[in-house]
Amino acid sequence: MYGLIPFKTNNLQERGSTFDNLFSDFFNDDFIAPLNKEISKFNTDIKENENEYVVIAELSGVKKEDINVEFKNDQLVISAKRQECKDESKEDYIRKERCYGEFQRSFRFVDVDNKNISAKFENGELKVTVPKKIKEKEASKISIQ
Repeated sequence: MYGLIPFKTNNLQERGSTFDNLFSDFFNDDFIAPLNKEISKFNTDIKENENEYVVIAELSGVKKEDINVEFKNDQLVISAKRQECKDESKEDYIRKERCYGEFQRSFRFVDVDNKNISAKFENGELKVTVPKKIKEKEASKISIQ
């Protein structure tokens, strides 16, 4: 059972006096840490190449029907809802870390072709392709006759 109890080692020389850190240590404790985290976020990677942006969002445990992707006001908005599984077995958990609820992130993109944005959800990963607007070619020199 000892291996399941999280603990921190404190180096008082680096951290200052015990009295000064009483409250910050309490609220930064591993038991309280899940409450301090921003649970409304999910991990996201954004890649850019010459023609498009590719947004890859990690949405494990979310059903495709519970994901919404919108583009409005130069913002790509990804929102999802993770439903809590009702467990009727009345098991006693030692630790429960999975978050349930609604999650939303937004990312700003300018000069994109918002009519051709596409999204694909597979194996808990949402891939959104945001094509860039085709830029006008640079001006060519016009010969004078």
